[in-house]
Amino acid sequence: MGTRERRDRSDKIDNELRVSFLTCAKKNLVKPDAVSLTAVGGYGRGELSPGSDLDLLILHDGSENSKTLAEFVNSFLYPLWNQKIALDHSVRTRSETREMAQEDIRVALGLLDIRHIAGSTELTAAIASDAIEDWRRNKSKHLPKLRKTVQEREARSGELAFLLEPDLKEARGGLRDINALRAIETSGAVTVSLVRVAESEALLSNVRDVLHGDNSKSRDQLLLTEQDRVADAMGFSDADALMLEVAKAARAVDYLMDLSWHRIDSLERQGWFRKRKIQSVDKGLVILNSEVAIEDNYEIERDVGIGLRAAATAAQRGLPLSIDSCLLLAQKFSAIPTPWPKGALDDLVSLIGAGAPMIRVFEALDQEGIIEKWIPEWSHMRFLPQRNVLHRHTVDRHMLETAVHAAALTRTVKRPDILLVSALFHDIGKGFPGKDHSEYGEELIKPLAKRLGFDEKDCEEIALLVREHLLLSAVATRRDLEDPATIAFVIEKIKDPETLQLLHALSISDGEATGKSGWSDWKAGLVSNLVSKCLASMAGVKPVSQPDLIPSAPITEDLVIRIINDQSSTEHIEIEIIAKDQTGLLSAVAGLMTISRFNVRSAKTRTTDGVAVMRWIVELDANATAPTAEKLTDQLKKALSGELDLGRKIEERIDSYRRYPGIPTPPPVVFAANDLATNATIIEVRMHDRPGILFNVARAISRFGVDIKSAIVSTLGAEAFDTLYVTDLAGQPLSGEQAQLLATKVENILATHL
Repeated sequence: MGTRERRDRSDKIDNELRVSFLTCAKKNLVKPDAVSLTAVGGYGRGELSPGSDLDLLILHDGSENSKTLAEFVNSFLYPLWNQKIALDHSVRTRSETREMAQEDIRVALGLLDIRHIAGSTELTAAIASDAIEDWRRNKSKHLPKLRKTVQEREARSGELAFLLEPDLKEARGGLRDINALRAIETSGAVTVSLVRVAESEALLSNVRDVLHGDNSKSRDQLLLTEQDRVADAMGFSDADALMLEVAKAARAVDYLMDLSWHRIDSLERQGWFRKRKIQSVDKGLVILNSEVAIEDNYEIERDVGIGLRAAATAAQRGLPLSIDSCLLLAQKFSAIPTPWPKGALDDLVSLIGAGAPMIRVFEALDQEGIIEKWIPEWSHMRFLPQRNVLHRHTVDRHMLETAVHAAALTRTVKRPDILLVSALFHDIGKGFPGKDHSEYGEELIKPLAKRLGFDEKDCEEIALLVREHLLLSAVATRRDLEDPATIAFVIEKIKDPETLQLLHALSISDGEATGKSGWSDWKAGLVSNLVSKCLASMAGVKPVSQPDLIPSAPITEDLVIRIINDQSSTEHIEIEIIAKDQTGLLSAVAGLMTISRFNVRSAKTRTTDGVAVMRWIVELDANATAPTAEKLTDQLKKALSGELDLGRKIEERIDSYRRYPGIPTPPPVVFAANDLATNATIIEVRMHDRPGILFNVARAISRFGVDIKSAIVSTLGAEAFDTLYVTDLAGQPLSGEQAQLLATKVENILATHL
């Protein structure tokens, strides 16, 4: 079992065929030296498994008449057929072979592995030369056909890494995909690092050999009933250990395939021979060939956050992270301090929250072992199989898929960062014999969440979500939702509406990631009904309180801006603004933060007795210089007087931001409700973070003819959550109709500026 055995098997068949072929040629042909016998496909590569077919191509120069040629071929093949040897053969001239390869992608692929067995070496060499030359010259025609065959196989056979009974040859990430990668490399379109999948090919081929066994049955699907036998024959402790390695091998193949197609797409978009442009996107990061990469000669040893920042940037822009950068991060890895700095946690949340593009970036880092260096708990979950018919993915991939679905639900909760992290680690307790995975997951997630940088309260919240992530689904499908005791049971465990909304979103994400067998419209409806009944029972929970701000020093002017600290002492800048209240003030200040290239992490504002007090926590864009308090004051005065056109400058920055399409995100959501405790109307905005959000929100509200009394602004990962308290000009809450109209107007404005 192994490469040597497959080569020996091929050599043995070669010797038998060679003698028979030459004997038949001399006996039947006028010009026996004008034919040749070649092997193509897997046999051409010398990779014969016990049950493999023999793929033969008989070549001739066209000089023999058709009857004589047919008699020769039959005399050669009949003994093989009589021996029940499985074979596929073709008989062609050089021109016929070349023409067929142009039309049939399978023929073209097989010829790339052509190998001479007997007869005219010149004829074989000519065909081999034609095959390589045509494949490279016509790659723009062949590669789309190749891609289509790959996609069709995936549709038929699924993903090898995540199937309970995978087809080792046909499924995505299997042996045919490795052959497709060889073909891409041969085309010269892009460089394919085949050495990265050499171990994968060896393992999958060896498993296939054992699966075929001594009876030479051509079976490539690794059925559950065969897995124990194969695992034992290959020296694995059990079938789970075998399937873990199979999944690991397939993931490596799948990753390289995905990256190769991306690079081909990038070259086609930019033009094969056009000079590649480099765009700086963040500190130490550039976009090159439509991939996010670390700058050449960047001293990554001094920047422990560069890896997460690169990952978040790539995922949020919908681009891959370059393999070279991943290798560099692995080679020069620096541990992140414990607890993680807030910037590192924000980048992790941004990475998780990017949705589907996150998986490609995460997989690249995981392939190089970087994820488990950042998060050692991940090691146990890597490629961990789930021998459960409800699940279609390994444990680690299921958690990634859950995070993808959670990213689409961030508008439904107040703490998307907690939702996303809980989604990524909700099954962290799986794979430990004798332990309930939900309860053990709670034990594991607490120290992990603390290490990531969450405070004690948030750690408890995440731990609760991990422990109870099955609660709603279990209760909704097993208990009487009309029984008050059922509702009381849930509320006893989940005591507040915000946590219940988080758990609801996590339940949906987990269910959708499991698949249709584990989640249906019926089940979703039951869970939603349960949550509605629990929320109704929880009615009366206090709303978000208004911020309490006191100026840090006495006020002597109509406008004062103070920089409380700078980035030399901390990673954030705190800015205090005290100003005489006036229409458009909040919008102008928000616009000022945008054009000053500040990334707002949080902000609080409050207006009392005609004076507005604002406290902003910001980060400076990597490519910008921090303005002074004097410059900020001067710019704000000009903005308020109309001398500075904030709208135009913000639009310029947004245009730059739009240069790359980024990732699909849910549309903005704006809620409106009256708050009896503060005698105001609450306008709550939830959307994907981008330049100019608060500027547009505040400007829209001001133009509606209402006063903004206070605001709470926060950015969690890549999500913006803004809450504004507004009243009419008489200081009263808006009517229900007015509040809803304002919310709709703000939502429409934000949607048009995406």
